[in-house]
This record gives sequence, structure tokens and C-alpha cells, in this order.
Amino acid sequence: MSVTPETTVRLDDRFARELPELAIPWRAEAAPDPGLLVLNEPLAAELGLDPDWLRGPDGLGLLLGTVVPGDATPVAQAYAGHQFGGYVPRLGDGRALLLGELTDTEGRLRDLHLKGSGRTPFARGGDGLAVVGPMLREYIVSEAMHAMGIPTTRALAVVATGRGVWRETQEPGAVLARVAASHLRVGSFQYAFQYGRAAGDFELLRRLADHAIARHHPRAADADNPYLALFDAVVSAQAALVARWLHVGFIHGVMNTDNMTISGETIDYGPCAFMESYDPATVFSSIDHGGRYAYGNQPAVAEWNLARFAETLLPLISDDAEAAVALATESLGEFRAQFDDAWTAGMRAKLGLTGDVDRAAARPLIDGLLVLLQQNRIDYTSFFRTLARAARGGTELPREFDEWQARWRALGPDADAMDRVNPIYIPRNHLVEEALSAATSGELEPLRKLMAALAAPYDERPGLDAYAAPAPEDFGTYRTFCGT
Repeated sequence: MSVTPETTVRLDDRFARELPELAIPWRAEAAPDPGLLVLNEPLAAELGLDPDWLRGPDGLGLLLGTVVPGDATPVAQAYAGHQFGGYVPRLGDGRALLLGELTDTEGRLRDLHLKGSGRTPFARGGDGLAVVGPMLREYIVSEAMHAMGIPTTRALAVVATGRGVWRETQEPGAVLARVAASHLRVGSFQYAFQYGRAAGDFELLRRLADHAIARHHPRAADADNPYLALFDAVVSAQAALVARWLHVGFIHGVMNTDNMTISGETIDYGPCAFMESYDPATVFSSIDHGGRYAYGNQPAVAEWNLARFAETLLPLISDDAEAAVALATESLGEFRAQFDDAWTAGMRAKLGLTGDVDRAAARPLIDGLLVLLQQNRIDYTSFFRTLARAARGGTELPREFDEWQARWRALGPDADAMDRVNPIYIPRNHLVEEALSAATSGELEPLRKLMAALAAPYDERPGLDAYAAPAPEDFGTYRTFCGT
């Protein structure tokens, strides 16, 4: 790799070094004609990377995984997972590579990871490649989530490979470079647990748990039972995360256990989308035929995933199997209360209700509002901005909301506070599709305009009305696809 003092890239191989049983050294496939589609310059700066260098040949090589520092150890990570409730003992990075870990300008360790970099031993018959549309979808949505303050992996760049990739038709290939606190998943622990059970030795599982504690939840190390404390920390992180998803109408679309992080970041933006008309049964994913991962099911699915995580930790929590189950069950029982507290607090904020308004007064108001939104098929995102304008006397709500509005006004809502937590610009499904379609055809301007709007989701700006409006009626029924 050609470098200068300003562009030196140091990639640690901590994961590969500490957990070699979960890492297969591998290399990315060459790209015949690479071209940068989009680069996240602020994130590059956070990572101490020079954006100008990243645009050059060696920088593009890093973003594709074809040019890496000599001491780096790119690996495909091993993990298992429950996919739509069915257990798969060997999943892993079938089309992805962990290039290594970077230390950012604030001293935080962060993974640099690729998607679409070619087949690995985990590919299970797939081609290991990715195409422009789905990779840009992850770029758009993950950066929108970050701008809204929701914990997430982040997109550093999308690079076109110049290779045609066959899906239903031939599409242009691309590689996504993303950054995460780590890529440790519930599925990582499921893999280590089954490995240990087969070997009769849970030493790998213990090393994985110690690695997760050191990297994400260091306070757990000082607890009387560090592995139970690790579970408690992940329960809390996921309860808070899923509550925040619901606050903005986000639907992950594929909440398999291999898509739940130990860090508490949102990961793997496949068939994800944002709900428009409020309905807890909303599903967009083309593969979610039974609605398992519908908007309103996400808290229950998170709890189910955490139960699977608890099962993997039982040998570490206690040598006494019954005692381990009892301790884990008690900890898992905290999820619902923690989620409910986080969700209710967020909804109170969305309604501009201050700390002086107690929960007993707020909760019936929240529940009543959701009934009205569903009955009247009201756009979830725009409603709360309209409500803030109504609080200022700038607009009127539909008459169906009169009685509810009177009760809400009596609690003294703060309209300015509402605008600070209710986004006006989200990745509207029709706008995302417009940007992806244009980008697939080589036109990037719609993508740039959409990203500019999403970069400041709470700040209303002139000329951006189209980015705050629901989909036109002729947009039709929306379906999203994994893109694999």
C-alpha cells in the first residue's frame, strides 16, 4: 500500500488474533473497473483517513479490500443464527470481510468491514457479490439513522466494481465499506456455544464473552457474575435500541439472531423501510410472508433473540444448570419493563410532554393517539410535526382528533421540544427507490440531494417540501428485497 504520513492506515487484527476459531483469513476479489459512487467524508475524518487519499487508487483498493496494509489480516467471520425462527448452525460472512479494526480520532476501536467483496467459505452457493442498489440503500438508511441519533453501523463508502452481477437481471456490482463498534452478534455466541458443546469445553465461548465485555461492556468485568452482567448490558442496549426504532417508524425487516449486535447498534440494512401510515402490522420485506418482523412485532422478536443469547451464556453464568437458567430468566424478565420505559419516555418526548407530566397521565394519551392514527391512516412521521405546528396555533388537526387534542393541550406540550425529537426528513420509501434507480443507471444527483436532506433530519429547510411528504398515491404497494 502506498502511503504518506497523512494517509497511513493501521488495521489491528484483534478479533482474528483473539478468536481464530471464528475467523477464516481471506482476500477480496479483484474489481475489474472500480469507481467511487459515494464517500462519507465526515466519517472518514473520524477514522483519521484522508478523503482525498481514499479517492485515489490505493484508497479505492482499501475500500474494495484488494489493497490492505501488509500486516493486516482480513477475515470472514463465523457465526450461526436463527433465520425466521429456524436455526442454521453455520452462516458466517458469505460475501463480506472484516479488514480489521481502526482506532478513530477519539480513541475508539471500530471495525472496517466490507459487503459484496466476493465469495468466502461461508458463501453456501452464493456468488459473494453485491449490487449498487442494496449497497446504496444501506448507505442511505444507516446514515439517516445516525443523523437521527440512533445507534447504528455506518457506511464509509460504496464503490462500483465494474462487474455485472446476475440477480433477476444483470445489475452493476458494488462493494459497501462499513464501520461498526464491532460485528459481534448473538449468532457469534450461538456458533461458539455449539462449538463448545461439541468439544465438551466452553473455553472459546468464554474468550468470546471476555472479548465482548472488554470491547463493549467493560463494567461487566467488575460484577460478581461478569457473564450475567454482560447479558444484562445487552438486554438494556437492545431494549433502548428497538424503542428508538419504533419512535421513528423504522422496520428492520430481518431481525434474525445473526442481525442482533452485542454492542446495541443497528446492523444489516437489507429489506428495511420506514412505515408511512401508522399500522403495527406493517411489513415491507418480500420474504417475511407471515409478518414475523412487522413493525409492531419488533420488541417481542428482540426479546426472543435475547432468550437465544441467554441460552448460549448458561455455561458461563453458573456451573449449576438450574441456577444458570433461573438467573438468566430473571434478567431476561427485565427486557419488557426496560423497553416499555424507553418507549414511553420517547413517546412522551414526541408529544412534547415534560418531566412534570407523570406516566399515568401520559400513557392513556399515547395509546389513544395510536388508535386514532391507525383508524385514520395518518402518516406517522409528518403527524408529529403537524402536531407541533398545531401547538403553536399554526394549523388544525382533523376533527377526529378534537377530543384527544383537548386532553393533550391540557398537559401543556412544548412545541419546540417536539421539533427536536420528531424528524421531518426520513428515508421515504419512494425517494429511496428514486435515488437507487437513478444511481443504478449512473445518475447520482438524486442520491446527493436525498442525503443532504437526511443529514439534518430535525431542521426544516426551504425547498425540501418533497422530502417531507408521504409517497404519492400512484406509488402503490411497497416491497423491499434483501438484494443477495
